Amino acid sequence: MRRSRAAAMERAAVALDGRLPFLDAAKGQVRKVFPDHWSFLLGELALYSFTLLLLTGVYLAFFFDPAMSEVVYAGSYAPLVGQTMTEAYASTLAISFDVRGGLLVRQIHHWAALVFVSSIGVHLLRIFFTGAFRRPREVNWLIGLTLFQLALVEGFAGYSLPDDLLSGTGLRTAQGFMLSVPLVGSYLSFFAFDGQWPGTAIIPRLYATHILLLPGLLVGLVTAHLILVYYLKHTQWAGPGRTQRNVVGRPQFPHFITKTAGLAGMVFGLIALLAGLAQINPIWKYGPYRADQASTDAQPDWYMGFLEGALRLMPGTETRLWGHTIAWNPLVPAVLFPMVLFAALYAYPFLEQWITGDHSERHLCDRPRDRPVRTAIGVAGVTAYAVLLMAGGQDVLALVFGLSVNQLDWTLRVALFVAPALAFWLTRRICLALQARDRDRFTAGSTPTGWVRQSVEGGYQGEREPLPVVRRYVLTRYDRPQPLTAANGSRAQRLRAALSRWFYRDRVELPQPAPDPEQEREQV
Repeated sequence: MRRSRAAAMERAAVALDGRLPFLDAAKGQVRKVFPDHWSFLLGELALYSFTLLLLTGVYLAFFFDPAMSEVVYAGSYAPLVGQTMTEAYASTLAISFDVRGGLLVRQIHHWAALVFVSSIGVHLLRIFFTGAFRRPREVNWLIGLTLFQLALVEGFAGYSLPDDLLSGTGLRTAQGFMLSVPLVGSYLSFFAFDGQWPGTAIIPRLYATHILLLPGLLVGLVTAHLILVYYLKHTQWAGPGRTQRNVVGRPQFPHFITKTAGLAGMVFGLIALLAGLAQINPIWKYGPYRADQASTDAQPDWYMGFLEGALRLMPGTETRLWGHTIAWNPLVPAVLFPMVLFAALYAYPFLEQWITGDHSERHLCDRPRDRPVRTAIGVAGVTAYAVLLMAGGQDVLALVFGLSVNQLDWTLRVALFVAPALAFWLTRRICLALQARDRDRFTAGSTPTGWVRQSVEGGYQGEREPLPVVRRYVLTRYDRPQPLTAANGSRAQRLRAALSRWFYRDRVELPQPAPDPEQEREQV
């Protein structure tokens, strides 16, 4: 019976391949190699959470009504019965209390959104700290940053749809961002809201943006990202037999397919479990939005918290020029700061390439300790983000710990400038200390043997086992670029040389690179 089934499947495959030659096209791809390291799964977390977002979003779209006409609530949630609210808010309540499985799907959707944004952020950090943005992957770095920004906007549009008091407060804040833009701010607000605040057009417009425009852009960019990853092949950690021209790992079929399918199942299951056990965004507690009210302890989702923190730390100053008022808060923290931040992130691969003069292709990952300045820059940025995130909830922190809000604001303002500088200095010193430790392990060995040797002078020294050949090879397999020199060059060349010296100035030199044990084995 089994043989007849196998023969029937084989005949079906041959017949299908004769008409649709998929099998011939797939022959060279099923054995494609993927690196076998956990850090390369971060991008897959983003992919699978995005898939879950699409699936749950389609289900929710069947029941959500983005209309802004007012109705009197008569649903299952008794505390709001008889209250006047928009149809958008009423339909969200209906999804939560009247649609079978609606609340679970809503919470899966929201938790998946948080996992999606966070996994993109961590994936970008992995790429930054390991130097995986270098040639030929600069375009993929730009695509990843664009995906991150679109995910931020998509998340904001999504949690604004229910038209509850919390999301309405966030929309009011967003309108303030638009109004702060000099000269054209009032026009931006008018076009977005189709008139005066709050208007009745913003929720339908956000709904169309949330389910059509942004998902389409995200799907297109994710596809382009995957195509480039597939074409350029993965980066990999240095190791025996691994060069700039190959990839060492597991074949796509069956190893990688099996592993990634298991990861997808784990992501789906854990997010579903989280949605069933951990409540998130209980809009029935906030009530419908009213323009004359504001939600207490209003906090955005964590990925927008840095903007909220920047708003709260920026003093409320204004300038009157030529009949126009420039409100520096929120113009600086909410408009100029994100523009400068993402412009710097977009430009960083090309800036580092210009500083270092390295234009060659790089397919091996850097260990963060081997690039102290780059690692220190990344840690300083993460530290600044953490300070801003704390500032986004400074009222809650002050209430919980019994602190003065004003004193906490000033503390966080000082920390925003001091903490990243300290983090930069400390991280660079730690990287150099780790390099020095690697040198000691390379020259003197790693694990103590328990034996003590006495020298002819009478001194005692503990013996240590020599480092394994593979580890010796890995410790020395990184580039040792020299700082650029331009003593008699132009001003730009001297600036470039100074930045190059700053980038490569402090490092601990290791001995000559250890031989590749794989190549030695082949020679033998």
